[in-house]
Amino acid sequence: MKLLNRSLLYLSLAFFFIIGIWAIIFYFNLKDEIRDSIDDGLENNKLLLIQKIRTDTTLLSQNQFGGNNFEIHPISKQTALQQRDVYKDTLMYRANEDDLEPVRILHSAIKYGDKYYKLKVISSLVEEDDLIEDSFWSVVWLFVILVGSTLVINNLILRKLWNPFYDILKRLKNYRLDKEESVINTPTKTAEFRELQQASNTLIRHTQEVYTSQKQFTENASHELQTPLAIISNKLELLLESENLVQTDAQTIAEVITLVQRLTQLNKSLLLLAKIENKQFPEQSIITINELTKESWNNFEDFAQYKQLKINYDEAAKLKVIMDPSLAAILISNLMKNAIFHNTAGGSIHLKFNKHEFSICNTATNTPLQQEYIFTRFQKDASKTQSTGLGLAVCKAICDFYNLPINYSFFENQHCFTVNFKNILP
Repeated sequence: MKLLNRSLLYLSLAFFFIIGIWAIIFYFNLKDEIRDSIDDGLENNKLLLIQKIRTDTTLLSQNQFGGNNFEIHPISKQTALQQRDVYKDTLMYRANEDDLEPVRILHSAIKYGDKYYKLKVISSLVEEDDLIEDSFWSVVWLFVILVGSTLVINNLILRKLWNPFYDILKRLKNYRLDKEESVINTPTKTAEFRELQQASNTLIRHTQEVYTSQKQFTENASHELQTPLAIISNKLELLLESENLVQTDAQTIAEVITLVQRLTQLNKSLLLLAKIENKQFPEQSIITINELTKESWNNFEDFAQYKQLKINYDEAAKLKVIMDPSLAAILISNLMKNAIFHNTAGGSIHLKFNKHEFSICNTATNTPLQQEYIFTRFQKDASKTQSTGLGLAVCKAICDFYNLPINYSFFENQHCFTVNFKNILP
């Protein structure tokens, strides 16, 4: 939920409780004010009635309300002296409504001459259920108007105030270190957004410095390490061809050459991982995984024939993706090399292609690999001394670079690796 909508939700809840409490208080205050006003009217009617009696004594014989709003009954002096003005709510039949309606009645006592009378004066009272219903709907409409106006203000006014924030967020999402883009410069008068922009630019500059430093280290390491290793390997090979070399020395030199070759391969793999993590592969093009896999098989065909391996293709569709050609080649090559290198003699490799996925399976022993360590660096079979333990780690790094799921499964004595290319389809 967006911040604007979340704030609207909290405001709506606040409005609901505040207006609800206010409506209850307002209802009781309004009810008291209505009764006070009616009581004042009843008191005034009583005084006016006493004045009329002085000129029209026939009013003293009005002992039923009838069409009037009062009635008078003779009472004793003792009862009259004990009578105090009392206001009460009651129900009275109304012919026009054909129902009992609420009224306010004043009970009082008056004196005319030597006689005492009990006086009752009535006035219509607002129906409580009608008052509650009208108050309820008034509150509901007030709540709807407040929430609606807040929603309009949020979307038409406050959204404009938040535009700098969304612009900064968009720039951060689309920012690429390898593009060497300029810092974020979004005009805004809001202090918080200016601070956010400054903090973002500080983070970007720091990240650029780290990225540049790592990139330079990767390039320097690639040059400074590979060249001496190549020279060492060449000199050892020349020394191995020397005529005065004894058999034991030749064997030792051959072992050193093997170690140098492993060190060279290890250095290349580590540098490749560093480049992938630093996102130094910006090139993109359409690649057919089917064709790339066949090319990779041709490169390993001699080794596969040596192990007497059979290959099976299951091509349900042409799998085309958009990615860096070199990374695609490394991904397929490492998976192919892994399937051949860890296969059993006389085994098979099964390649499966569809519109979204590529799977490669190879025959193996009855023991599945440990899921949590498959893609860990330097994790390898102890019996495979020539392996660097980085092949599958490089595959995982490439898949993470493009946000591609890569999964391992084991069934029918086969190790299977599946890569889903759905995120980078053309």
